[in-house]
Amino acid sequence: MDADNVDNPRPGFSRRSLIATGALGLAVPIAATQAWTDGRRSGVAAAALTGGQPARADGAIKKVTIYAEALPGGLYGYGYAPGTATVPGPTLEMYEGDTLEITLVNATDQRLSIHPHGVDYSTDSDGAPFNNSFNAPGQTRTYVWRSHEMTAVAGRRFMPGSAGYWHYHDHAMGTDHGSLGVARGLYGALIVRRRGDILPEKRFVAVFHDMSINNRAAPNTPMFEANLGQRVEWVAVGHGNSLHTFHLHAHRWVDNRTGMLEGPADPSASVDNKDLNPGSSFGFQVLAGEGVGPGAWMYHCHVQSHSDGGMAGIFLVRNADGSMPPGAQEAIDRFQGHVHTTSHEGHVE
Repeated sequence: MDADNVDNPRPGFSRRSLIATGALGLAVPIAATQAWTDGRRSGVAAAALTGGQPARADGAIKKVTIYAEALPGGLYGYGYAPGTATVPGPTLEMYEGDTLEITLVNATDQRLSIHPHGVDYSTDSDGAPFNNSFNAPGQTRTYVWRSHEMTAVAGRRFMPGSAGYWHYHDHAMGTDHGSLGVARGLYGALIVRRRGDILPEKRFVAVFHDMSINNRAAPNTPMFEANLGQRVEWVAVGHGNSLHTFHLHAHRWVDNRTGMLEGPADPSASVDNKDLNPGSSFGFQVLAGEGVGPGAWMYHCHVQSHSDGGMAGIFLVRNADGSMPPGAQEAIDRFQGHVHTTSHEGHVE
């Protein structure tokens, strides 16, 4: 049930996190998207100004069908096809200027929806019962999410575009705010990229929800894996009712939109721990094991009682050839033997 963003939701693709491209709703893996970006939108990323406005390209209309389904243990998930629902759901990805049309099939006996952060939408795509925007049990409904590029305006240098590490979630199950749906796993990452952004080789999504990570508690939390030197993208999302922090051992990133410095004069601070509270999200990229080498590195909430209670997992950096580094298996075994003292309804033991 734990997606870990390495599953294969559709035959012929090597990763779960896909960018659906074009009006026909085709999908390509992460590694293939750079060629599409460079070939179709070359030069747009710099947002060169023409008459005080950024140069814009025609955005793609991307279509995807998502199925909401019940899962064992009282959980629910989103998936690309019947029987593929996971917690978290598929990572949805688009570029600034694109429109994402999501056909949500509710295959459950519960009212539910899909609500985004960070993008533009009309009230009928809000996903909130307040706007009569939801799927009744068994209902299929289309939600339209739009994005926009940075613009120059009078009185300020620029207004920001939609680019960022965002997320989506249910807003209708259990209460008018979807509290039950979120607690039971109806959530996922939403990435809006700016033209020219560097694409990762691997991506991990970690959702801190009350005392769980992806609705799991240690030692059953996700173990994310990469080879030494691979470019890895993390997306961290907060849900629930508790305040958290996200800490990654031995790796650090820059506290800005991408996690990377924009140039020598970029004043953004380098961090390895950041607040991750309900409704918030951020992302960053690191080179696995850069400067520290391979090994079993921990990620966890740095609220001590939370990490003691099971909010911890492993980032396994293998050798460059994919082999297990010395001492890593022993570290994993010790982690598996840790005693965690707090339990919470809604996670999987």
